[in-house]
Amino acid sequence: MANVTIWHNPRCSKSRNSMALLEEKGVEAEVVKYLETPPTKEEIREVLKMLGLSARELMRTKEDVYKELGLKEVEDEEKLIEAMAENPKLIERPIVIKDGKAAIGRPIENIIDLLDG
Repeated sequence: MANVTIWHNPRCSKSRNSMALLEEKGVEAEVVKYLETPPTKEEIREVLKMLGLSARELMRTKEDVYKELGLKEVEDEEKLIEAMAENPKLIERPIVIKDGKAAIGRPIENIIDLLDG
């Protein structure tokens, strides 16, 4: 099986469900607890390219820190990426990466498609 990585938050039910799916499919994934070990700006840029999303589309806009930092008003993609690197709670989860492609596990079918693709 290919190298698979998951950006995981054990406190998130969607993230736990994605971990269970990986285990069920016999996928040995590298687990990155991204709140403890935040991704770098470069890693976030790479994942954005794999997902085909803008920085804002990867953000959890309902998080308090999003409002506190006034990110709704920010248009600069680099500033949004920097905010996610400094505040990983802003990153949508879970993200599964396989063979240069990535999927957000909301809905979990996204991960199934990635693994089967």
